[in-house]
Amino acid sequence: MNAKTTIKTIMQGVGAATVLSISSFSVQATTLTLSNWVPPTHFVTTDILQVWADKVETATDGRVKVRMLPKPVGSPAQHWELARKGVADITWGNFTYEPERFKSLWFAELPFSGEKTEATSVALWDTYEKYLSDNAAFSGVKMLGVGTLGPGVINHSSKAIVTPEDLANQKVRMGGPIQKRLLEGLGAVPIAAPGTKAYELLEGGVLDASLHTLESVINFRLTELLPHHTEIQDGFYDATFFLVLNERKWKTISAEDQQAIMAVSGEAFARLWGSEFQKQLDQAKGVLLKEGHSFSTPSAELLDRIRTIRNAMLEEWAAEGPSFGVDNALDMARFYQQRYQVLVGQ
Repeated sequence: MNAKTTIKTIMQGVGAATVLSISSFSVQATTLTLSNWVPPTHFVTTDILQVWADKVETATDGRVKVRMLPKPVGSPAQHWELARKGVADITWGNFTYEPERFKSLWFAELPFSGEKTEATSVALWDTYEKYLSDNAAFSGVKMLGVGTLGPGVINHSSKAIVTPEDLANQKVRMGGPIQKRLLEGLGAVPIAAPGTKAYELLEGGVLDASLHTLESVINFRLTELLPHHTEIQDGFYDATFFLVLNERKWKTISAEDQQAIMAVSGEAFARLWGSEFQKQLDQAKGVLLKEGHSFSTPSAELLDRIRTIRNAMLEEWAAEGPSFGVDNALDMARFYQQRYQVLVGQ
């Protein structure tokens, strides 16, 4: 083999290696870790988080993958900070776990916020985008999506709740300051405890009643202990949730892939979340009706009492707006309600 042939062979080899190297680099995926605190069989895992993760991979042509960790890296209440600090790239959780930090969102958890969960979830995303995306409380992360729990229900162990008198001195499990204020205003005795403790407390006679959505009555296995339900039109209360990505990690993703990720996140995620929660709520009511549970309509007096408490809370919250970075809090609350009404076709 002469020198000319040898050089040509070497150069061909170098060229091939370079092509292979470039090719390997171009298909190397960015893997984002996701900390999830509900079981792998829970519908939030199977029908929301995994569905969204698959959509991200498809939208980015495989350049970005989401890997769900085998177990959570902290308690549910820690998950905002876990993403902000980068302990996990992506987390989801309940804003209600840190009510003072996220006081700007209380408007979406008050009574009469809405009973169609896809519409409340999308309205919440639209409101966040318009009023809160630059709010200091949400710094350090990229907001990928929000969602709502659905209309909260008064569930009792032994009787129908129709009038304010029916709630007087009743021991009721609740979560968060909004629910506490409502129960106190209605003459009940609020007892703070996570939903996972409701079975134990009801069975032990510590509680007379517990606040849950109908889906939670089923999923917390409370069906036999809570056979009486009072549904308040548009909800006795609601709760709000987030899906977030560490901001530093977000900035390492190309602009093209950021755009692709947000195409399946944001409003799209809110719709996915809301539609799946609505499906669970509808199925739960069907199951409870089939099992002979009673569903009561609140009296006009009870509704008026709830409305009075709600209006007072809304005014007090709005007055504190500057303290949580919102000068036009009532405008924000009205925008949310208007978006909800448009989305449900009212």
